[in-house]
Amino acid sequence: MRKLVIVYFLFSILFTRGQGSFFQGIGIFGSGTESAHFYKNTAENKRNYLTDDPAANPTTYNPAYYYPQSHISREYFSWGAGLFLEFLNRDRIRWQTEFAYMKKGAFEKEMLVPYYGIRSGSFSANKYTHIQWNNYLKFYNPIGFGSHWYLMTGVRLEYLLNSSASAFGSVAGSFPRFWFSGDVALGYEFPLTKKLFMFFEYHWNPDIIRHKHAEVKVRNRTFELRVGIMFRPRKKKIDDCNAPRYKGPAY
Repeated sequence: MRKLVIVYFLFSILFTRGQGSFFQGIGIFGSGTESAHFYKNTAENKRNYLTDDPAANPTTYNPAYYYPQSHISREYFSWGAGLFLEFLNRDRIRWQTEFAYMKKGAFEKEMLVPYYGIRSGSFSANKYTHIQWNNYLKFYNPIGFGSHWYLMTGVRLEYLLNSSASAFGSVAGSFPRFWFSGDVALGYEFPLTKKLFMFFEYHWNPDIIRHKHAEVKVRNRTFELRVGIMFRPRKKKIDDCNAPRYKGPAY
């Protein structure tokens, strides 16, 4: 609750200070997420199946060569939500900053006997909950009747709020608290009223660099489908505050 109050307070300050043309709107969204983990064991080229048998040669067997193996997890589906502000008084380019609550993860089959490749018979979930501060540039393409297609590109700064790693715990359970990832998205916005707009967005959110633990490198990839509402205090047109106004023949 305390974190929500702090976020609300910060957004209130930005909202009240942004009533000029620099401020363009405030909105909320909910989303469905689809994420997976990509593992690369860089020590796999050191394997020697003739001498590594742990039963025959336990002194030469190195489990790091076999666990975790290079693989791609099964997709994990979850959800997210967020609150955002939009700035810049340009028709075609905007800046969006947002706070988001996001769940990611991966479905995995744990390795029971790594040397022989024997895996668990069922999948289990590695789950991660993030608080994110995300910033994007939005490139608008108007298509008429107040509707727009737009492209977004930006960076997400992530804080790992909590996690649960039921498979490959030595690696999947050691992700850092603070991280960052890239984001590219395509969106469509259309008016509901003069000041309310609805939008849909599809995001590709990959790690920019891999998490590294010993000889293993892991990266996350998330797809996110958003649906949201934006409130704009003014019509989305170029600023006309200095344009002359016709006041009738008496003037």
